[in-house]
Amino acid sequence: MPEGPELHLASLYVNRMCEGVVFSGAVQKSEVSKNPEVPFACNAYRVSATSRGKEVRLTLTPIKSDEPPETPENQNQEPMDIVFRFGMSGFFRLTLENELHKHAHLRFYTCEKPRRVLSFVDVRRFGSWEPNGTWQADRGPCIMFEYESFRNNVLSNLEDKAFDRPICEALLNQKFFNGIGNYLRAEILYRLNIPPFMKARTVLEGLRSQREEDEKEELNSKPAGKTERDCGPDLLSLCNAVPLEVVKLGGKGYDPQKEDYSDFEAWLQCYYVDGMKTLRDHNGRTMWFKGDPGAMAPKGSKSPKAKKRVKKEDHDHTDAEKAAKKKCSKSSTKENTAKPESGTKKAKVERKVSRRPSVSKRSRSIQAEENEGEEEVEVNHAKENAKPKGRRKASTSVVLRRSSSVRRARGSQSGREEPKTPQGNKRATRRRKSSSAAEPPRRSRRASRGSVRQSN
Repeated sequence: MPEGPELHLASLYVNRMCEGVVFSGAVQKSEVSKNPEVPFACNAYRVSATSRGKEVRLTLTPIKSDEPPETPENQNQEPMDIVFRFGMSGFFRLTLENELHKHAHLRFYTCEKPRRVLSFVDVRRFGSWEPNGTWQADRGPCIMFEYESFRNNVLSNLEDKAFDRPICEALLNQKFFNGIGNYLRAEILYRLNIPPFMKARTVLEGLRSQREEDEKEELNSKPAGKTERDCGPDLLSLCNAVPLEVVKLGGKGYDPQKEDYSDFEAWLQCYYVDGMKTLRDHNGRTMWFKGDPGAMAPKGSKSPKAKKRVKKEDHDHTDAEKAAKKKCSKSSTKENTAKPESGTKKAKVERKVSRRPSVSKRSRSIQAEENEGEEEVEVNHAKENAKPKGRRKASTSVVLRRSSSVRRARGSQSGREEPKTPQGNKRATRRRKSSSAAEPPRRSRRASRGSVRQSN
């Protein structure tokens, strides 16, 4: 996210690239942008820029000529100020008309041939602009170029509820620290070894008492002692010095004509440096630090996963690359969809095959028992013909009991019971009476088989 140094470098870029360049025509806005239209049109005008904290102001100044304008109703004769706030990814770029960036949302055209375009580029579209705008009233003095006003604004308002929060969160409050962002707060607190989640008022109260002592010494007209600068850097002085160091380096990857940011990465001491700790503050922003986080650290907060530094490149892919990516994605989806279908078919076949043996085993066991019963009945009938008449009734009763037991077993396995009719009940009672009258006491299965063998 662009911070105070990056916005100041943006103003320097506009002044350097637009020096001596004459613009003409109307200011154009892209169709997708939700920001307001800029009602400015002029045959010839110049563009200049200034910055204050996290804001940049473009001034469109018409060039006065002796000749009267062709259409005075549609032409601006007075300067217009447009105040920009960059959001997460805003910056300015001056290019040829045929090289216009696809995320250029506000465009200023030159009158030369071939025409060039100064455009406000914002990939994520969090930035904004305000025609005929002024600096926001709720923003404090600039930390870099209004240092004395900035220092007095902080120390005279320490009773504000903003200083009840941790110092790392108070530093992002643009009402008092206009221009400080995420990487600047990490570097400033690291250099002073201040826990990031220490109460802001506790950190700054010592500076207010020191200022009061300095004011008393001035009233008593005593010889001047050590100034704030001589006593060593404090939090507020580093809020001024550290951003100016970044301006000298060229900013955090702002300049569109510069691709090597190794100097800035080497300058960093805490932010995205290996070995440092990270925690999310109460606003969800990642704080980089070393040592104890402080008493006001969020409870249960987990450090986010560290991201590797990736070299910034232009992500404007060609149509051929996009088409190749689509083909790869389609082929991968086809393979993924084809695999589960074949797997499901195999599973269904296996289930059907696995059911068949269980059914055949049951049917075979039932048939085997029936066959055994039938064979025994035939053998016993053949043996009974050779036995004396007294033994015939006993053997027939044993065979009947065997056949009835087979039928009961078959009914229990199939889950069905043979229907009971009154005729069947009468026959069963007659057989029981006849067998009980002629038959000796019941014998076991083995005994009956043995008796048959002995008789043979």
